[in-house]
Amino acid sequence: MDHSLSARGKDQRSEQFEEIYHRHIAMVYRVCMSYLKNRDDAEDAAADVFLRLWRSNKSFPSEEYEKAWLLRVTVNRCLDHWKKRDNRHESIDDHVLIQGGDPFSEDETLTAILELPERYKAVIYMYYYEGYTSKEIAAILRKPPSTIRSHLQEARRYLKGVLTDEE
Repeated sequence: MDHSLSARGKDQRSEQFEEIYHRHIAMVYRVCMSYLKNRDDAEDAAADVFLRLWRSNKSFPSEEYEKAWLLRVTVNRCLDHWKKRDNRHESIDDHVLIQGGDPFSEDETLTAILELPERYKAVIYMYYYEGYTSKEIAAILRKPPSTIRSHLQEARRYLKGVLTDEE
């Protein structure tokens, strides 16, 4: 199956974009929430990611490449947001995490993941929630596989401590 937004008629391109959007919006939104911890910022960032996809006319050889590209763009978009936020001297404590009855609500584990240091969040999310291997995560995040494995191990240790203390 061709996963391309380019070289299509306008109606076909719109349909293809909608398919990609529906296939990945929940994942993109969760990654945005894990970094930004604020519903409005996460929604804006997710919209920016899909706007970038629309404008790019990107062609993907498979759904896996499509997903990897979206994850990379999402992480970069969130990091850009933090850089801008640092310049405005806003505190994360000024923002509220999402709560309750929507498809993007948090569970105990996701809440603990949101509290991880920034360098661990994407790695843990991609490994456990999206099913990527450490080698695939390394390629997506452009880091050595040994760094990814180290981050996974350190994050697991942290999460184990946090989650066993809550019981």
